Amino acid sequence: MNWSALDWGILGPALIAGLLVLATHVPLGTQVLDRGIVFIDLAIAQIAGLGVIAADAAGLPEGGVAVQVAAVVAALLGALVLTWTERKAPQQQEALIGVMFILAACAGILMLSGNPHGGEHLKDLLVGQILWVNGTQLMWLAVVSAVLLAAMKLGLVQRLGRFGFYGAFAIAVTASVQLVGVYLVFSSLIIPALATRQSSGTRRHVVAYGVGALGYALGLALSAVLDLPSGAVIVWTLAVCGLVASRVV
Repeated sequence: MNWSALDWGILGPALIAGLLVLATHVPLGTQVLDRGIVFIDLAIAQIAGLGVIAADAAGLPEGGVAVQVAAVVAALLGALVLTWTERKAPQQQEALIGVMFILAACAGILMLSGNPHGGEHLKDLLVGQILWVNGTQLMWLAVVSAVLLAAMKLGLVQRLGRFGFYGAFAIAVTASVQLVGVYLVFSSLIIPALATRQSSGTRRHVVAYGVGALGYALGLALSAVLDLPSGAVIVWTLAVCGLVASRVV
């Protein structure tokens, strides 16, 4: 074990990124669980990732504004489709979400098939690059999170009906998936919400935030000390923290 790897200069920004992701994903995750559409985050994250892949294939500068716009547009189009399917076929919504996920995933693979770095791009999309976040990315995520939280608090999202939920979800996921990856987006949404399903109201959100924050902090520390991939370790520590919380809360 390498205790000297516990460097706040590296782990600090990554932890801040995790906390910012949790800021929007905890309240959205409880709604997802209550609605019974657990895999929506995977589908929207994959669709947003497809937008990034398409922008990259078009030769747009990596990480530029145009790439972010492509990701947001793709995610919002996915939100529009899900709004329509919920209205037309509510009983099949979860199955349709799964179909959208697999179609977006396969489309991404096909678009990357001719790219010599396709495997690396796909890995980055799934597991993210949380240890390499920079100040600009954190600022962008903080602004998006603040706007979304304010919109939810003021009831602006609810006024837009079905699309309000899916649209807010699409923007939140798009802002986070490029930093932490699809796996951590899913874990951040579902695990804290699942661990606190027996609670309600403010208490549920407080405990869920605690589970998420502890999971990220422990995961980052363990991945540094043991020299293991951060994203995968954080997923496991989130799961363990969630399991413990579900037994004691």
